[in-house]
Amino acid sequence: MSKDRLIYLPLGGAGEIGMNLYVYGYGPKDNERLIVVDLGVAFPDMDTTPGVDLIFPDISWLKDRRNQLDAIFITHAHEDHIGALGHLWSELGAPVYARNFTSKIARRKLEENGQSGPIVNVVSSWPDTTKVGPFEVSYLPVPHSIPESSALVIDTPKGRLIHSGDFKLDENPVVGEAFDHEMWQKVCSPGIRAFICDSTNVFSENEGRSESEVAPEIKKLIENCSEMVVATTFASNVARIKSIAEAAEEAGRSVCLMGRAMKRMIEVSLEAGILSDFPKLISPEDARAVPKRNLLLIVTGSQGERRAASAQLANGKYQGMALSAGDLFLFSSKTIPGNERGVIKIINQLSEKGVDVVDDSSGKYHVSGHANRPELSKIHEIVSPQFLLPMHGEHRHLREHIKLAEAKGISCLLASNGMMVDLSGNQLKVVDHVDTGRLYLDGTTKFGALDGIVRDRIKLAINGIILVNIIFDENDDMLGEPWCEIRGLPDVGQSDCNVIDVLEEDLSQYIGRSKPSVIQDDDKLEKDIKRIARQTALTEIGKKPEVSVIISRLT
Repeated sequence: MSKDRLIYLPLGGAGEIGMNLYVYGYGPKDNERLIVVDLGVAFPDMDTTPGVDLIFPDISWLKDRRNQLDAIFITHAHEDHIGALGHLWSELGAPVYARNFTSKIARRKLEENGQSGPIVNVVSSWPDTTKVGPFEVSYLPVPHSIPESSALVIDTPKGRLIHSGDFKLDENPVVGEAFDHEMWQKVCSPGIRAFICDSTNVFSENEGRSESEVAPEIKKLIENCSEMVVATTFASNVARIKSIAEAAEEAGRSVCLMGRAMKRMIEVSLEAGILSDFPKLISPEDARAVPKRNLLLIVTGSQGERRAASAQLANGKYQGMALSAGDLFLFSSKTIPGNERGVIKIINQLSEKGVDVVDDSSGKYHVSGHANRPELSKIHEIVSPQFLLPMHGEHRHLREHIKLAEAKGISCLLASNGMMVDLSGNQLKVVDHVDTGRLYLDGTTKFGALDGIVRDRIKLAINGIILVNIIFDENDDMLGEPWCEIRGLPDVGQSDCNVIDVLEEDLSQYIGRSKPSVIQDDDKLEKDIKRIARQTALTEIGKKPEVSVIISRLT
């Protein structure tokens, strides 16, 4: 009997939305040959990760097994699936495989991080296959909100797996490939051992709408506006950008793209041959000369990003363009949970200018790129797997997806990040737990979640800080008085005195009455100074700030 096993291990994306990283392995226990599917990021927020630029999955487990890793397969070019590639590839070193459009995005990300050369291999879709180690992998096209999205057909010695990637069952997606029911049936006809499936919209009860249904509604909206129209959507949603541009063109408006990410996506789409009949664009410089009633801007920043075009226009001007009363601003997008505050801020700023803001609350101007509950039910019937493992969702999404699948008699297992599952036998088994975590990009430096840097920033933001500087001469006599500085704290406290003056007086008295043994012990002295400074601050302003102490000694 073979001792080889087939394993599945999510290191990101299972128990959260974003930061996707999935590992498949085959071979003897602890010596499996491995492939990785996707290498994505999550995005920070000021409440929980202040100052952080990007969040990556912890790849420590993979780095320790770098010599077992045969390939990295990228399903599509959304940041939560490809965004970490340029930052983490050098630590893994395996060849990367992607379809044409995605490969162009992948190469740019690698080049931006100083890596070039034959790293990325362009592959065609089903029935073409790529053999790596014990795996044969094929890209199965699926509709999504970015071009050339794909599920993966993974053939192994233990049977065929399907990793869905992000998908919906759209038969008219405007840009990219429609869902091919017959092709999926053909792929699944030999039998599917395990279906690892997107869970994002499992709670959405209504049938998913097609991307093609959005354009007519946007056209009506544009035609009823007599002033300038500005529309924002996800920069990667090439189909939506095309729909908006075509609706503007049909309404007799010139179209201008604003925002680097959006321009890049359109450039790559044209270069890859995905777009061939995109409406003519004008530059921001030329747009300034066009009457407002004849102009439409498509801009970045649908999620309230502070530096994006939407926020800049809400603040005032962007590239010489400004909004005014009577203009229309369309959010052709869904606000991702956690981004509500930034989006609402922009909406209110626009409202103060007299701009009419339209969002997707009516359901007319945006459709999701993920399968809703009825579509998930349909794909379960098409694939008819022996096992189903839900992925790409928070824990509640994964649980609900299991309920949906089990109602059809499909055997399921909830495997969240770090749970290694053996797919080899007649039932799914969790055989190991791997430590998973997060890696933060801060400027040009990466650090772990357990390093304490983010925790310290949060403490500083909540509590403020007191800086204390004390200088002793060679005889251990204090030179002058303790010098204090405060940051993020009120200047005047309960005693109606300057907080710094009170701090310096309390610390001076403490040092003046301290024994020589304490004065000469830096550790003891620092500990006592912190305690006294916090107690004084608590009395004066009702808070215990962070305290940093510098003790200098002249010799």
